[in-house]
Amino acid sequence: MTTPKAPLDWGTRYAARMAGMKASEIRELLKLLDQPDIISFAGGIPDPSLFPQTEIAEIYARICGDRARFDAALQYSVSEGDAELRQWIVGYMGERGVACTPENILITNGSQQALEFLGRMFLSPKDTALVEAPTYLGALQAFSAMEPAYDTLPAGQTNRTVGSYRDNAQAAGGAPKFAYVVPDFANPTGHTLTVSERKSLLQFARDLDIPVIEDSPYVALRYDGDEVPMVQALDCVDQGGIEASRVISLGSFSKVFTPGLRVGWICAPREVIGKLTLMKQASDLSNSAINQRVIATLATMRFDQQVAEGIAHYRVKRDAMLAALEQHMPDGVEWSKPEGGLFIWVTLPDGLDATALLQKSVETARVAYVPGHAFYADGSGRNTLRLSFSLPSVAAIKEGIAKLGDLLREAIE
Repeated sequence: MTTPKAPLDWGTRYAARMAGMKASEIRELLKLLDQPDIISFAGGIPDPSLFPQTEIAEIYARICGDRARFDAALQYSVSEGDAELRQWIVGYMGERGVACTPENILITNGSQQALEFLGRMFLSPKDTALVEAPTYLGALQAFSAMEPAYDTLPAGQTNRTVGSYRDNAQAAGGAPKFAYVVPDFANPTGHTLTVSERKSLLQFARDLDIPVIEDSPYVALRYDGDEVPMVQALDCVDQGGIEASRVISLGSFSKVFTPGLRVGWICAPREVIGKLTLMKQASDLSNSAINQRVIATLATMRFDQQVAEGIAHYRVKRDAMLAALEQHMPDGVEWSKPEGGLFIWVTLPDGLDATALLQKSVETARVAYVPGHAFYADGSGRNTLRLSFSLPSVAAIKEGIAKLGDLLREAIE
């Protein structure tokens, strides 16, 4: 008879990098959506009423009804991505001022995979990633698996020198490796970098001799104001083309069509795309061929129409939330006024902790939001929170903001 041994202590077998991997507060909060009486301003989830469900079903049916196309769509795909889809993205990027070829495009499993690839490609343990404060939580999660240090990108006028960034990175045990930004209607703040700020960022990156990762999932969803050139487009003009550019641009179809098909892309110099393609091969070989075919057909059929419908739909919700905040927020509470995207950033008076208030907000007001500290690499920003207006109805937005206003008024008083 075999004597049973003690169960394996899994914790002693994990790689050291696992210690830096933490659950996403947003993913945990999304579980609240299963509770029908919760008004959730938490996840930046597209409104499913906008999903082109009929068109998607018809495209799948056409593919399935053609034996040759169906066989190809169910087969392995090339790692770089569907040729027709990459060609469409070339045209899209060209319209935004980035002249490129299909060899400058890699299709990814959403832009989140792109962030994970770029973190792995550039960061060794103790190297420094330069990010905004606050910045996209998913980027922090992707980069943190590589065990980096973080430093804060300069915002506006600053007394910090480029040398101080090198010194900080060296003191942390590595080197500065890249600057990461969400320049248009940023997640979480809703802020958009001006042309001047984008040019300053590029000059900073040149002085430090690092790449810039431009994450642009919301760029098409502009409700007010004039379009601002992409950071990559500005750099291509200055440097004479994409092959000399230091900017790596990320795009996604998730916010325009649907996140469920998981199709994003990277646009970069061919040398960078070549390295990323090797990572793609080692990771998942390729994206789903049939999903790429569907997205390519959708984009060709109705991208502009889908964007126009999204803008009209989300603008109403944004305006409803801004009006409700103006009506119901107590003195001392401030918020951003984004020209596009899906988010509004709220700053509470000093001394209030949005994380501590969240439990009460959910239990008593039945309103959920994301505490702002999750978007800071150093865990600061305790008096901030992010609101998303994309999913709730206008009526729910008005009701939820009124309840949140009452909660905050009580906390301030």
